[in-house]
Parts: sequence; C-alpha cells; structure tokens
Amino acid sequence: QVRLVESGGGSVQAGESLRLSCVASISTYSSYCMGWFRQAPGAEREGVARIDRGSSTSYADSVKGRFTISRDNAKNTLYLQMNNLKPEDTAMYYCAADVLWCNTKDVRLFAYRGQGTQVTVSS
Repeated sequence: QVRLVESGGGSVQAGESLRLSCVASISTYSSYCMGWFRQAPGAEREGVARIDRGSSTSYADSVKGRFTISRDNAKNTLYLQMNNLKPEDTAMYYCAADVLWCNTKDVRLFAYRGQGTQVTVSS
C-alpha cells in the first residue's frame, strides 16, 4: 500500500521561503513519477511541479523560476523548495505519485496522494 506523508508547511511573509517534504512508503519509489499539486479555498486543484523517474522536472508557469522540485530515491523523499513566496501561493499542498502518468497538469489526478500540508503567505 502506498502512503505519502507531507511536512514543512507553515505561515510566512511574502518573499520568504519554505521547503516541503514528502516521505513515501513505496517499495519501488524510484519507478514512480512524483509531483506536487495545490488547492486554495474555492479553487480547483492545480498541478505545481513534477519530477520523473530520470529526475527530469516540469513546472506550472505560475511557479517557474521560484519553486524547485527534487527527489532523493535513497530516502524515498520528495521535496519542493519554494522561494519568493507570494500571497497567491497560499493553498494546501499535496504530494502525489503515479507509475504511469507524468504530466504537470495531471499531478492532481495521480493515483496516490497525501493528506496535504498548509502553506499560508501573507503580504
């Protein structure tokens, strides 16, 4: 059974940084495409970033140049470094995994997702 547990969310001021982590209980972690999506109150889920099995990355235009996704296959851990945060980045952030799909826009539809970690950015 796949289990994803996120951590690292919090409340920050605009311009500050946060680093999210996601520990995955997957025996074949390195074979999964991993990603992050977010959902703000009243809004649809938005794919933020994804990293494939070869560690190739892709980002939503809204976070390109500010967010960096990475993975440590030895630790079964996924990261999202978020710099220069903006109030519009405020949302619940979810880690997701899929063995077949690997498209940034589709991260919200991945087969497995965690419970989420809240990120709040004030101006």
